Amino acid sequence: QLQFVESGGGLVQPGGSLRLSCAASGFTTDYYAIGWFRQAPGKEREGVVCIESRDGSTNYADSVKGRFTISRDNAKNTVYLQMNSLKPEDTAVYYCGVSYPICTTVVLGGWYDYWGQGTQVTVSS
Repeated sequence: QLQFVESGGGLVQPGGSLRLSCAASGFTTDYYAIGWFRQAPGKEREGVVCIESRDGSTNYADSVKGRFTISRDNAKNTVYLQMNSLKPEDTAVYYCGVSYPICTTVVLGGWYDYWGQGTQVTVSS
């Protein structure tokens, strides 16, 4: 059974940075997609970024391209989301998710098969 440990959310001023971490365990295969989606109150779920385990290929939402960067530490089964130049519209609960085996269109839309409990990110002055 997949398990997630997410951390790193918080309150930051516009233009600031945060780094989210997601330690995942319990994978059933070596090929999977892992990433982040977010959901703000009253808004639809939005895929943020997805990375594939087989080759490290990434897909970012247009809204975060150039500002957010996903990275991974395979030895720790951990992925990180470095978020720079944060904007108030980035405020949301951020969830780490996993799907098998690749970042499909559905997954890029934020619809992962499994996800963690989420961490709140608030961007406000």
